[in-house]
Amino acid sequence: MGLEGKTCLVTGSSRGIGHSIAESLCQAGANVVVNARNTNDVQTVVNRLNQKNSGRVFGVVADVSRPDECDDLISRSVDEFGQLDVLINNAGIGIFESIEQLSLKNWKAQIDTNLLGVFVCSRLAIPHLLKTEGWIINIGSLACRNSFAGGTGYNASKFGLLGMTEAMMLDLRSKGIRVSIVMPGSVDTSFLDGDSKKWALTSDDVASATLHLLSYPRNAHPSRIEIRPSQPPSS
Repeated sequence: MGLEGKTCLVTGSSRGIGHSIAESLCQAGANVVVNARNTNDVQTVVNRLNQKNSGRVFGVVADVSRPDECDDLISRSVDEFGQLDVLINNAGIGIFESIEQLSLKNWKAQIDTNLLGVFVCSRLAIPHLLKTEGWIINIGSLACRNSFAGGTGYNASKFGLLGMTEAMMLDLRSKGIRVSIVMPGSVDTSFLDGDSKKWALTSDDVASATLHLLSYPRNAHPSRIEIRPSQPPSS
């Protein structure tokens, strides 16, 4: 898919992986809708990306755990650019607590953001993606199929995301919409806490994998990319 003039929506794109994906799409000439829950975060990203890239950037404040706000997000994206070619469901949260500690509130927050938000945004986007023979890319994690202690809520949401992605792919590929998932391992988030993990993937690595997916010709459908650090610390 050539990205020049295409419209791409990236949820959760004010920082980290989502921001890197949005910036890479802009550099490729796409019109990009960025999204976050905070107005200042959205405006900061819009201003930064519009200053140095050829693609146009539009921002929408929305919490994808709320279906009504997902509806507004999709509608405003299409109203702004007239079409939707790519939906990248990146927004997600992780609360790492054992089953004994995990509250119902924190369980629900992860399921609603990581799973419900993807379902609602995708379902609302489908009528628009049918017109453009577009693409849905879900940003998952190796936690989509590798469980770990303290991952009760997170693993449940990510295992569900993988299953939903694969079922969506089977539902939609005959109609011209491709659905894929990118599953990174450890990603360095030192910009948040200052504790750099030199061995880990960067958000730019995940963005590169995502844009690589979009480079495939229409007759090819890579449905899953797993990406790992090449030299993790030995256990």
